[in-house]
Amino acid sequence: MLEIFFALLFKCVPDSLIVHIGDTIEILSNGKYKSVLHRGLVNKEKVRICWAVFCEPPEEKIILKPLPETVSEGEPSLFLPWTFLQHIEHKLFRKNNDLVA
Repeated sequence: MLEIFFALLFKCVPDSLIVHIGDTIEILSNGKYKSVLHRGLVNKEKVRICWAVFCEPPEEKIILKPLPETVSEGEPSLFLPWTFLQHIEHKLFRKNNDLVA
């Protein structure tokens, strides 16, 4: 069972198709589309079909930043321009290099 974090709780959305867009789309859209915290739970009683696909740009060649169409004087950039590797390192590691729980 896949649960999404919403209103400070993990919630199941039964009989649904969930498309998790990830951090890259959130950055490109300057926060208009949100990446969702989620988790998968095992159910020994019921079969679950899950298809995970990960699409990642080259770690050092692509700079992730909001698209120009999403940034204006009234809506400044919410994200620093980073390489994909910098984004992953920021997301997964603290300053003292401990994994974030």
